[in-house]
Amino acid sequence: MTEHFCSNLKLLCSYHKSIAEVCRRLGVNRTQFNRYLKGSNHPSTHRLQQICDFFGVEPHEILLPHHQFQRLISVRPRITTHATEQPAAEQQHLQRLRQQSGQGLDRYLGYYFEYYLSMASPGKILRTLVHIEKVSDQVVFQRLERMQERPNEKPCHGIYLGAAYLLADRIFMVDYESLTGQEISQTILFPSYRNRISYLTGLKLGASGSGERMPCATRVVYEHLGNSVDKRQALRLCGLYPLDTDQIEPLLKQALSNQIAADEYHLRARHLPR
Repeated sequence: MTEHFCSNLKLLCSYHKSIAEVCRRLGVNRTQFNRYLKGSNHPSTHRLQQICDFFGVEPHEILLPHHQFQRLISVRPRITTHATEQPAAEQQHLQRLRQQSGQGLDRYLGYYFEYYLSMASPGKILRTLVHIEKVSDQVVFQRLERMQERPNEKPCHGIYLGAAYLLADRIFMVDYESLTGQEISQTILFPSYRNRISYLTGLKLGASGSGERMPCATRVVYEHLGNSVDKRQALRLCGLYPLDTDQIEPLLKQALSNQIAADEYHLRARHLPR
């Protein structure tokens, strides 16, 4: 990371209304982003790529000498304009959803393990780590996948970023795969009516990560972990598990079954079995 990164990042931010807007749209903590601007901390490789994708530049470009970067940006009006202007209609829709959602999601902030039958690896259970947090007036979340097909292979990671809304007694979550931008998924969960949140159940809709990219729907369970976790340790527990694994509770495995009863015509969400 060069000394020019801070100056170049400040220049890119100047095309936006405020630093707060940049942080909100990036899904980055404001305090952490301020450290990037001051040079007291540097983004990881994945976060740097996310920042560059947002502003429409390449990682090697944002590290160029500042005068060279200024010249480069000056000949890219379409890129900078595209990055800073969000269609008014889209803003209106999102603002309306935020207003209707209100404060009801505050009690669901924190970390969760997410469980569902993998769309890319049929017959296996996928456990991911989800962090739901509030940034300004918006509830956003990050979903981290850790995929390792074989024990000796290096695991690969997927980072999904999204927003959550509580509408008419259901939690709606929409996210996208941040590294490639080629996948969007939606999850709808039952809210918990208990004082202590343990599990949330619902349905997930997405496209399989395999070559066919087939649209799929599957039952899903969120297991609440608390407001803070050992993130490294939690990620070690994420990945693919066989259906007969003893590392996932039988109750959860039963809830993930995608069987449809004879009198059902759709794949419907179900409450967690008691």
